Amino acid sequence: MSVLTIEEVKGLVERSKSWCVSIYLPTVVAGTETRQNEIRFKNLFREALQKLQDNGLSEDEANDFLRPVTDLIESEDDFWQQQDSGLALFITDDFFRYYKVPLDLSELVVVTDQFHLKPLLPLLTGDGTFYVLELSQKQVKLFEGDRYHLREINVPNLPQSMDEVLQYDDNEPRGQFRIGTTSGAANYNNSSAGTGVFHGQGAPEQDDVKKDYGQFFHAIDSALHDFLNGKRSPLVLACVEYLMPIYREANTYPHLIEEGITGNVKDTAIAELHQQVWSIVEPYFLQAQEQAAHDYHDLSNTELISTKLEETVPAAYYGRVDRLFVAVGIQKWGRFDPNANEIQIHTDAEVGDEDLLDAAAIQTLINGGIVYAVEPDVMPAPAPIAAVFRY
Repeated sequence: MSVLTIEEVKGLVERSKSWCVSIYLPTVVAGTETRQNEIRFKNLFREALQKLQDNGLSEDEANDFLRPVTDLIESEDDFWQQQDSGLALFITDDFFRYYKVPLDLSELVVVTDQFHLKPLLPLLTGDGTFYVLELSQKQVKLFEGDRYHLREINVPNLPQSMDEVLQYDDNEPRGQFRIGTTSGAANYNNSSAGTGVFHGQGAPEQDDVKKDYGQFFHAIDSALHDFLNGKRSPLVLACVEYLMPIYREANTYPHLIEEGITGNVKDTAIAELHQQVWSIVEPYFLQAQEQAAHDYHDLSNTELISTKLEETVPAAYYGRVDRLFVAVGIQKWGRFDPNANEIQIHTDAEVGDEDLLDAAAIQTLINGGIVYAVEPDVMPAPAPIAAVFRY
């Protein structure tokens, strides 16, 4: 099982083959009702088999195509007892991936030449991803989270402690530091890199302490700059209070939130940290969605908005969509050829069709836009799709 991220979604999109099977089902987490999980799956599995045969595969070929799914379930005795609120499975030639997700999914089977991903959009959009930077002199961690989860992630070249940046000089008396030059600090005009500042034994001067931390934080920011480049998710600091203004001086990430988690957080349980941070970022997400809807209405008399599939789907593929609202639980079937810039829209699903709402949402995400997957009655216009264009 994998953790669903934008990078995972890109991988699923790039895995497009002759046929892609997407299976969604709600699952029961615990108790005797977990027996319903297997029953639901067997019904959906038979539906997937039938749809593959409808698309030209023989019964044996369809069973072979879906064999990785049956092999997984048969190899894990407690598979159906170890679930979250929903299960999503994706199968194509020589590829199988599944996700246990904290979403109340509806039963759905889609067979086309693209994976159907729209039911998972609430995990990736609008109130989706945020980051938490945990700072102390001896420990640095970056977490990625959403409404449901928080997990530590690896960032290349991220310093793990101040000692990596402010190196001890073995030839000096114990307790003295030498400020070492780092590649991260050298990228900033206000860096103290290479200044050769020394401070002696005992309590150092406050200015020296600030320079030490400043250089340390510049190195952290340099690593995060590479990792977060192009992202728009909010970043929350978690550290003792006096470090916050020092880090903010070094920070170059434009989406660092003003409010942070103060105190000694290094021993805080991850569930508790997630709860504290979510209370900070949830209003941020709600405000952003409200602002997006407000902007949509402000642009109502311009060509920078649209509720038309024939306009919005191509714009999403070509990177023109800045913010996109899509209604959950609704599908609009058809085909779009980005090479020929031709779109077909069908009343009912035909062989080879894809959900055009799903396609627009995924392409918007891949091209750096923001997607809000909302209930139909929350849409800013009486349509299943509403876009704000960049140009």
